[in-house]
Amino acid sequence: MSSKLERVLRVFSSSLFFSNAAQRTTSLRQLHFFGSAQQDQKFCYNCLNVQDMDDIQEDITEGMQELNFKAMALSFPQEIIHEILLRLPVKSLIKCTSVCKAWRSMIMNKSFIRAHISQINNMNDSHLFLVHRVSGRESSTSSHIANVSEVTEEVYSLHYDNQAFDEYAKIEFPIAPKQEVLNEHLRVVGTCDGLICLADDMPCYCYNFFIWNPAIRKLVTLPRPGITFRTHGGYDASIGFGFDAITNDYKVVRVVTLQHEGVGPTLAEVYSLATGSWTSVGSVTPSCQLIRASQAFVNGALHWPAHRWTDYGATYFILTFEVGRDGKSIALFSMDNRCEDSFLEIWVMKEYGMEESWTKLVTLGPQGPERLLPRASCFRKSGEVLLILSGAREAFSMGSILSNQYTFYGHRAESNHELVSLDLVSKTIKNLGISGEGYQYCNVDSYKESLVLSDQTGAVSY
Repeated sequence: MSSKLERVLRVFSSSLFFSNAAQRTTSLRQLHFFGSAQQDQKFCYNCLNVQDMDDIQEDITEGMQELNFKAMALSFPQEIIHEILLRLPVKSLIKCTSVCKAWRSMIMNKSFIRAHISQINNMNDSHLFLVHRVSGRESSTSSHIANVSEVTEEVYSLHYDNQAFDEYAKIEFPIAPKQEVLNEHLRVVGTCDGLICLADDMPCYCYNFFIWNPAIRKLVTLPRPGITFRTHGGYDASIGFGFDAITNDYKVVRVVTLQHEGVGPTLAEVYSLATGSWTSVGSVTPSCQLIRASQAFVNGALHWPAHRWTDYGATYFILTFEVGRDGKSIALFSMDNRCEDSFLEIWVMKEYGMEESWTKLVTLGPQGPERLLPRASCFRKSGEVLLILSGAREAFSMGSILSNQYTFYGHRAESNHELVSLDLVSKTIKNLGISGEGYQYCNVDSYKESLVLSDQTGAVSY
């Protein structure tokens, strides 16, 4: 067997790929064949270390150029090829689609894509975070949402969920659809199985929605929803994004409260990635108002903090919309910034659906000498919580308009953001070194690379 073939087989017989910024090594398993073609094929696995992922990609490319992979792929046991490919990262799988039609057909199959997601979910080292930051000359806040105008920079970056929070890669939203956006920047609604749902709704409600997979550079632009200002008049709307395990479909849920002489009825409509269209699901009971920027996909259901007005005042609750099932628990991040001693409470429902299982984990006030206000973003695999500390110090007289400022408590103040990690056991906070200076908007979501959209006919490559 040639050395080139041996090297390529080492790559394609890997059982585990992981990247470590400190070690920069990859653990592989080496596949050996014994005997001739007439003998039974036997194989065993031994551990092998490859110095760098770049070397791996080079081996793949060179091996493909020199060897007849089509003949090998057809003669090699397909069940072994299937198991090997399942353990490759997305970028390597994209390269493998060029080997032969059989491999491409296997990788693009819906069942393979779902199996690969399951494999990724079982690999802790594949867990990443998506950080979205926007800076501009002016900004304001409303209901904890920063609205940035005269945008000067918009950054999407992926980071490892390790102690150093190292940057994995910077990703860029395609230019062509961005030119159609009416607001100055998009908002990340949520992430699911490597897909990022984006909405053009800050600060103005518009009808541009996208489902984006940056790992394979594909994008789906959603059609115009059924509920608009022209069809229904004024409204408030919230968006959710999740996966329906029953129908194997990704869905965008839009909950709209009409403004008819006050708070009108609450309606819902659902976009299906499989059908490429919106469907009305009628009225939501009770009629309520949701917070636009908050949604969580847990236990196969979308969750929004909501409130409704009764004769006795406002009633606060969590509105759920079932999409599928995934068996996790839900957390609630509650903020109160109506007074100088603002605080954040973190609650967890330890038994999903059991009201009495709500448990308060911690209460946080303004942090440090600058009294930065904590806003919880999401949990890490270690159990720590990612917080965004936002500064709001009054820095000048009323009426002046300066750069890097946003409205808080009715005044305009200098902005300052820090991304930190909170250890709920020791109650200590660690700065992750992600500079927020000059950025008025910052959002963090969990993320894992996937092949989803690779088989989608309506997805556009860029």
